[in-house]
Parts: sequence; structure tokens; C-alpha cells
Amino acid sequence: MDILGATLRIYVDDLDKAIPFYEGLVGGEALRFERGGVEAAAIGCFLLMSGPEAQIEVLRKVTATIAVSNVEETARVLGSLGADIIAGPVGTPAGRNLIARHPDGAIYEYVDRGVGA
Repeated sequence: MDILGATLRIYVDDLDKAIPFYEGLVGGEALRFERGGVEAAAIGCFLLMSGPEAQIEVLRKVTATIAVSNVEETARVLGSLGADIIAGPVGTPAGRNLIARHPDGAIYEYVDRGVGA
């Protein structure tokens, strides 16, 4: 399992107002998408999210998003180390992901750039 980097999860009230700042900070354009009623924008190492409070409240439980080379391999490694796979692996617009609870109780999303479903 190779960890390739991490994404900072930022929850904003107004995605349209927040995007220009982060585009200027990173020097790149946002990749926007929507999933389950939550609008998101990926900009460099930042993932901005906005949506109904009930859905955002669930997302806030995820500590960080970690990029890995292969989600299936990651699931095997996490399981062997005592983590619980809460969801996934599943396809997303940007690849595949899974949600895991580490033995210390922290919850992380793991993503790869594989073919989305």
C-alpha cells in the first residue's frame, strides 16, 4: 500500500464564493462535482464541500482524505491491522474510495485514481 498524499477537507457555506480564493492560492482551477446532495470542489490539496447540514454533519466525522495507489490493497492492509471498513470500496467520479475506522476511532477516506463507476 502506497500513501501518495492527503487532502484537507474544508466545509464552506458558499462554494461559489470560496472557490476563487483557493484557485488563487493553489494557482489552478477547481474540479467541481456533486454527490448525494453535497457540492464539492477539488483544488490542489483542498477539497471544499457545501450542502445540507445533515449530510455535512456526517462528512465532518471523516478526519481526512488519503490518496493511495490501490483501494483494494489498502482495504486488505487496513483490515489486517485491525481497522473496520465502514464503506466501499466503491467507484466515484474521480476514482475509487473506501471509508475506514482505525483502531483508535479516527475515520478516514482512502481514494485512488482508478476507474470510477
